[in-house]
Amino acid sequence: QVHLVESGGGLVQPGGSLRLSCAASGSIFSIKTMGWYRQAPGKQRELVAVITTGGSTNYADSVKGRFTISRDNAKNTVYLQMNSLKFEDTAVYYCIADEMGRYWGQGTQVTVSS
Repeated sequence: QVHLVESGGGLVQPGGSLRLSCAASGSIFSIKTMGWYRQAPGKQRELVAVITTGGSTNYADSVKGRFTISRDNAKNTVYLQMNSLKFEDTAVYYCIADEMGRYWGQGTQVTVSS
């Protein structure tokens, strides 16, 4: 069983920045992909960005050039640096980790508002 704990969400003005972190703990053998999904009110959950153990990344078109995903394999931690935030980035952000199955964090709220 893998436990994911997210942090770093909050309220930010348009154009601002936030950094999300997600640390994995528990019975970890070998985490492969880690990343972030988000779900806005009334919308389906969508991929934001993922990163493999080797550092390969994939981003949603809507966040390319604004968000950067990174990870520390030794700490089983993934980060999401979010810059130039827009109103439409408002959502609950969920961390994921693939390790003999997909695990989800509890979610952290990001609100972009003036």
